[in-house]
Amino acid sequence: MEIYERLSIKEWALEDRPREKMLYKGVASLSDAELLAILIGSGSAKESAVELSKKILRDCQNNLNTLGKKTIIDLKTNYHGIGDAKAISIVASLELGRRRKLQANDEQNKITCSKDVCDVFQPILGDLPHEEFWVLMLNRANKVIAKNKISQGGISGTVMDVRLILKSAIDHLASSIILCHNHPSGNLQPSDADTKITKKMSEAGQIMDIPVLDHIIVTDNAYFSYADEGMI
Repeated sequence: MEIYERLSIKEWALEDRPREKMLYKGVASLSDAELLAILIGSGSAKESAVELSKKILRDCQNNLNTLGKKTIIDLKTNYHGIGDAKAISIVASLELGRRRKLQANDEQNKITCSKDVCDVFQPILGDLPHEEFWVLMLNRANKVIAKNKISQGGISGTVMDVRLILKSAIDHLASSIILCHNHPSGNLQPSDADTKITKKMSEAGQIMDIPVLDHIIVTDNAYFSYADEGMI
């Protein structure tokens, strides 16, 4: 096995090379490391593209969501054999995957539960290193009219203005709204500020006859719903 790993990809058996394996066995037969190796094309003098890909994924706990948070500078700085072109290929491919998921969610645009809201916003907010606050606007059939970013903040918080949220809802003639923001820390527990803005928005929405149906907090792999918890 040790001898096998020292071979370059060109010296491997034909069926074990990632590109050839994809052609003959289909894309589903490839591991994450093999798919990543196809993107970067080549490794370094000391390791093949597959071994370099395994190292990158190992540092990400073999989690593609974690890899999706890596920047071009992260990849270039930490991995010998990864320059601008390879780092750009990795980041661009993961962004395409994120956009594909977004488009799929847009096609299923009727909101029936908190999971539907999470499916809309997790691709947008899950990987961000800072907080953003968004509003989902619905018509009377609970179909999505629009989703608007209201504010953007730092690692630990963002400012949420009730007037801006209501203005956005009125401009889109929304029948109801759902609030959503992310916690980059991964902690799903709502803060006191989160609960205060939820209460304030809910009261303002009742006055304007634009009910706030829920407030969702998302991380890269989970979500919290005020409605599910009976807190709104």
